[in-house]
Amino acid sequence: MSTNASAVEQTFPADGGVVYFNMPSGNVGCQYTPAGGSDVYMPEDGGPELGCDRIEPAYQRFILGKSGKAKRYQNVGDTGCCDGSHTLEYGNSWKKGPFSCEATKAGLSCNRDDGHGFFISRSKTEIH
Repeated sequence: MSTNASAVEQTFPADGGVVYFNMPSGNVGCQYTPAGGSDVYMPEDGGPELGCDRIEPAYQRFILGKSGKAKRYQNVGDTGCCDGSHTLEYGNSWKKGPFSCEATKAGLSCNRDDGHGFFISRSKTEIH
């Protein structure tokens, strides 16, 4: 992982095809699930899927599937975010399948190749 100010595309190891990463703040954590799912989770549309959880100020989950707009869930029953094992450093990006994310001090922006996605920060959230 890079800790310098220049943008770097980071990669993280997959666990059964699933990739986890967190923002440096520890307030946002993401999970990439490949097409076909994993041993413990199958995306509703078969995948691939990118899901990110924000802890504060109110727990929310954002899901970006293989098509359509991102979805926001505000009443999440399984609030297990963020383990801190892999950190997407500020100024860096991540890409897997049709999804890409960029971490800045302003927040996390994630998009699918067709432009649909979401922005998450402590102060605001957007889906598009």
